[in-house]
Amino acid sequence: MKLILVLDNIRSTYNVGAILRTAEGLGVAKVILSGYTPRVHDAKLLPHLRAKLDKEIHKTALGAEDLLDVGSSDDIFSELKKLKEQGWQIVGLENNINSEKLVDLNNEGLKEIISDKVVLILGEEVHGINYSLYDIIDLFLEIPMEGQKESFNVSVAAGITLYVIMNL
Repeated sequence: MKLILVLDNIRSTYNVGAILRTAEGLGVAKVILSGYTPRVHDAKLLPHLRAKLDKEIHKTALGAEDLLDVGSSDDIFSELKKLKEQGWQIVGLENNINSEKLVDLNNEGLKEIISDKVVLILGEEVHGINYSLYDIIDLFLEIPMEGQKESFNVSVAAGITLYVIMNL
């Protein structure tokens, strides 16, 4: 299983760091930061702002940000299109959407549905994946919820989903 993780419009530096730490621990091949997701070691920022973001991300990443292949994209739609043309399956993690492409993460047939080359997209903490990306997504995964809350924190959801996919 090869997996590329896309963090699109994730607001919190702490969520970014936690996701990077989990991704590194589970063997994710690459992480792409897009939209307004805070970048680690962002050369486009003034040094004091870069240092501030790096420190905040490092607080939860604990060095994973330096062990992973982390890139960034100013045009994630084009990036996803290229990956799709190269045979990557584009998968979005969402909840509470009405789509024929939505599959529960605990679906017994998931192993047959998921490719061996997956790009997993995580969207903004409150509003989810940007609707402009929906058409390029091959499959949406949803974590079934048992309690009264409708969703998990994005870093927790990332960990659950990455663990399941990487162990199919």
